Amino acid sequence: MDNRHFYEPRGGHGLPRDPLRAILGPRPIGWISSRSASGIANLAPYSFFSMLCDKPPIIGFSSIGEKDTLANIRETGVFAYNLVTRRHADAMNRSSSPAAPAVNEFEEASIKPAPCTIVDCPRVADAPVNLECRLVDIHQLSDATGTPADAWLTIGEIVGVHIDRAFLHNGMFDTAAAGIVLRAGYAADYFEVGPEAAFSMRRPTD
Repeated sequence: MDNRHFYEPRGGHGLPRDPLRAILGPRPIGWISSRSASGIANLAPYSFFSMLCDKPPIIGFSSIGEKDTLANIRETGVFAYNLVTRRHADAMNRSSSPAAPAVNEFEEASIKPAPCTIVDCPRVADAPVNLECRLVDIHQLSDATGTPADAWLTIGEIVGVHIDRAFLHNGMFDTAAAGIVLRAGYAADYFEVGPEAAFSMRRPTD
């Protein structure tokens, strides 16, 4: 018996749940804040998120469906990323609830906003890190045949960084101490980064 489960995604995976989100994880959560052109604040988490480049510093997240965050960033050209830690997990989860464009998710999730310094949108006041971003591009994704997907990749350049000094140790950000929360594979699965998960390994070119 072959001990490898093989499938072609177009034909289905033959498992109770799609394994790809579990395999390609855990992933950092893009907790994205924005403001509409009419001034309504928005806050929503995106699990398809990552840093894409360091010089210049660029991050990106993918929105499945055209949601309020996407509309706001198209209108204003700016957004902020807010680091999710264990103490923010419940608030982050509440901010994922579907809401009408007129709803302010900061208020709905009882999250205190603070103004950004460079861009015109709110950030999560007590998040250990906030990244202020200017829009670089919004690109609708497609499959290998060129058929459009119901997903949009938003790419932004980081133009301002806020870091809670409590997490700067010897001038370095302490990832483990921050208790960063990552999105795991299935509907209710998350991981918290802790010191016990850390190890060091230098690349051969270092």
